[in-house]
Amino acid sequence: MSSGIDTLCKRLSDYLTPDQVADIRRAYFFSEQAHLGQFRRNGDPYVTHPLAVAHILCDMHMDHQSLMAAMLHDVIEDTGVSKEALSTDFGPDVAMLVDGVTKLTQVHFNSKAEAQAENFQKMILAMTQDVRVIVVKLADRLHNMRTLDVLTLEKRKRVARETLEIYAPIAMRLGMNDIRIEYEELGFQAIWPMRAERIRGAVLAARGHRKEMVVTLEAALSERLKSEGLTARVEGREKHLYSIYEKMRDKRRNFAEIMDVYGFRVIVENVDACYRALGIMHNLYKPIPGKFKDYIAIPKTNGYQSLHTVLKGPRGVPIEVQIRSEAMDAMASNGIAAHWLYKSDGFTNTSQTRAREWMKSLLELQRNAGDSLEFIESVKVDLFPDEVYLFTPKGRIMTLPRGATPVDFAYAVHSDVGDTCVAARVDNRLAPLSLPLMTGQTVEIVTAPGARPNPGWLDFVVTSRARAKIRHFLKDQQGSESQDLGRRLLAKALSNIGASLDALPEKTVKKVLRELGMQELEELLESVGLGNQVPQIVARRLVPEEEGILDKLFSKRNAAAKGIAIRGTEGLVVSYARCCRPLPGDDIMGHLSAGRGIVVHRQKCRNISTELRASPDKCLPLRWSDKIDREFQSELRIALVNQRGLLATIASVVTDSNANIEHISIEEKGSHHGVMQLGLLVKDRIHLAQIIKRIRVLTGVDKVIRVKA
Repeated sequence: MSSGIDTLCKRLSDYLTPDQVADIRRAYFFSEQAHLGQFRRNGDPYVTHPLAVAHILCDMHMDHQSLMAAMLHDVIEDTGVSKEALSTDFGPDVAMLVDGVTKLTQVHFNSKAEAQAENFQKMILAMTQDVRVIVVKLADRLHNMRTLDVLTLEKRKRVARETLEIYAPIAMRLGMNDIRIEYEELGFQAIWPMRAERIRGAVLAARGHRKEMVVTLEAALSERLKSEGLTARVEGREKHLYSIYEKMRDKRRNFAEIMDVYGFRVIVENVDACYRALGIMHNLYKPIPGKFKDYIAIPKTNGYQSLHTVLKGPRGVPIEVQIRSEAMDAMASNGIAAHWLYKSDGFTNTSQTRAREWMKSLLELQRNAGDSLEFIESVKVDLFPDEVYLFTPKGRIMTLPRGATPVDFAYAVHSDVGDTCVAARVDNRLAPLSLPLMTGQTVEIVTAPGARPNPGWLDFVVTSRARAKIRHFLKDQQGSESQDLGRRLLAKALSNIGASLDALPEKTVKKVLRELGMQELEELLESVGLGNQVPQIVARRLVPEEEGILDKLFSKRNAAAKGIAIRGTEGLVVSYARCCRPLPGDDIMGHLSAGRGIVVHRQKCRNISTELRASPDKCLPLRWSDKIDREFQSELRIALVNQRGLLATIASVVTDSNANIEHISIEEKGSHHGVMQLGLLVKDRIHLAQIIKRIRVLTGVDKVIRVKA
């Protein structure tokens, strides 16, 4: 294999010093020795793989440490060489790069998905320390994709799908478009070989018909630019198979519609020339309104810059034109790698800055994620190609994914703004927090000091940052609230047997904690509050000599007199059953549901009766607190005569009674009668009774009943 390394070293000598080339050669021979006796599936010596990865990095003009890491990237995983040994022989930077690319092979995982997630998380965190880790990994994955044929069909599809779902979007996020396109073409071929073959055949057949038009248009564009004294290079853009397939699938267009569009790239010297070229193009052919995008003034998240416009060419043929400078073209192809490719010419790479910002956000995601599977899910969400560009009231530009809402915007500004967000103004008008935002809108977030995230936000936010921040806050809030509720539940269970939590011997508490596998009393209280531990059983363990706890707890006298007081402000650890919708004033009972805390039911609810028979130890007496300051959901069923204006009259009655309508639905019962389901927010049972009384006397209302279980 010495001829292979000689060829590489000859290429490297064009931009690296002799000492650096010598270090790469030394790393190659070290790798060759370490992998001695190991072979690829196609029968080649294993060292051909790291050598091929180094060639890919050489094309990008990567630095000598990255190339050394490419040579050594599998020695920790596949041979007996340690990270410390690599650090001694090749330096700590190279060892760190190799370790970042290396999988976690020595750790046992419960599932393949968990193992993949942990490996991905390790690589991403290493990337945040040194971006070269991901560049080496992308090159490694590219060579593996080029040699997929030797794998089994199942493994080939698995690797290809992982590449399309994760590595292609990462390459796009880092602006490495050439690698991303090759990933997509190879992945498409591996997963859907028949579809790829059919589209390839159709493209070849269409190329003959298109050739004359492409030549004509290219000549017309070049001639006009030249006549205006602008030095430019015009290139026809070939459509890639996977991009054709995606457009056919996502936009539901047929092949002819997609191939009817002609794409050209105009490459000029500098930014000024870009805008001059745009004016020339618009004078040559009429631009199609709404199809112009200025990614020079507002670059994409990955640093991509270009002017995009669509023109109506001869015979109405659509022409897509991208106008960019030489530097922008280099960045569009190589992204973050353009930093190494062009740094000798003083090339400034915007994607470097964008990449660092993205990696900073990844660190934040990792800190807030519960586990590696949640982390990889968040990162997948974060790898979005489509963006909207929004403005703060002071004119700052914010880039968010398509479909982002004011809550996403608030968290993008600052996590404190997101946590205390209560309303939003979009273009100076109040807008719902769930409204999908559009490019060009100005968004102002209204905050309140005591506000906190709403669990319902998780249903509509789209950015991983917002999702992670909300989950993190709710997790902490739930922990605090469940500890408070757990303390109240356990104190009540102990008081029913004549004991007190504060008076328990510390030795006894520690013994019970040890038996339950817990360290602190707060951990036990949180578990009780979340419904994972039954307070009566915990009380029995803390005061083991006491008998007949359950009999005492569930006597009618005890249920009425000694139930836990529900204030309505317990937060996430107390919820109200939708089957019977209890209100203050109703007799109530609670069911401890694992992970949710207490679910409050009316005592006459069929479901709580069933739970009481099935698991009496998980049911507990409750009572309403004397001080409740919130509204509760209730539902009415109204039998009525269909007549004009009755719905408006009922709504007016509800509003005049200081209640809020949550939802209304009407079911026709014959030609003249109907049944209305009316969802309300009321203060208590008396408040609801007053509303029922006022609705019942309306003309056209036959019957009003409260919906019960």
